[in-house]
Amino acid sequence: MSTVRLVIKGNVAHVILDRPDQMNAISPELLVELDEACATIERDPDLKAVALTGAGRAFCAGADLKVVEELAPFPEPWRVFMSAWHRVFDRIERLPVPVVAGVHGVALAGGLELLLVCDLVVMDENARLGDQHANFALVAGGGGSQRLPRLIGARRAKELMLLGGWLSAPQALEWGLANRVAPNGTVEAVTLALANELAQKSGAASRAVKRLVDRGRDVDLRSGLELEKRVVAEHMRSDDAKAGLKAFRERGRRKS
Repeated sequence: MSTVRLVIKGNVAHVILDRPDQMNAISPELLVELDEACATIERDPDLKAVALTGAGRAFCAGADLKVVEELAPFPEPWRVFMSAWHRVFDRIERLPVPVVAGVHGVALAGGLELLLVCDLVVMDENARLGDQHANFALVAGGGGSQRLPRLIGARRAKELMLLGGWLSAPQALEWGLANRVAPNGTVEAVTLALANELAQKSGAASRAVKRLVDRGRDVDLRSGLELEKRVVAEHMRSDDAKAGLKAFRERGRRKS
């Protein structure tokens, strides 16, 4: 692959956007290679977490403007590009293991939409998030108009999208768009450390939690609670749950 690198070490897959000269702008080729990386991750039962970072001076500056200008005037090529975009982003979101995004520089427009499909986000203390479409008479089309308000609420999403402003790392943390802020220059190390911490947990439990939270947010409370009962019942019959109960019981005996 020429625009994405995939490094697997232990139980962690590290996906690196690798178009540094273009600030990792999203092109059709990058989407194809992200899709291939997802397929590799899905086929590996030993993986327990994914770290997603960008090479060079930015996480992702959004869609490749050359591609946008070339395709936007023509309905069918534009539809094909955006359909691929949504399909690949949906696939990242549905990966069975947690995905941790590590953001440095900027996550702009489509870059913001990319981190929205990740489960956890670490930001460099000097990084910024922005939608920016409104500043150029454009509208987010890579899932941002739907995922952003579900995550941070309608009013904050409208503020970000209608005004085309930026959020600093501390603001992103306050708004719920980031989980942790890393000291300048350490975001990749902190992201990998968090992914490795996740990999020390039960893979079966992590998959169950991700499934419950992701599916539950799109249904009413009662339906979500029914889903929880089914998923937890399935999980309690797993080897991981049996081992966890045994370890908990033995710890209790040691304390007594």
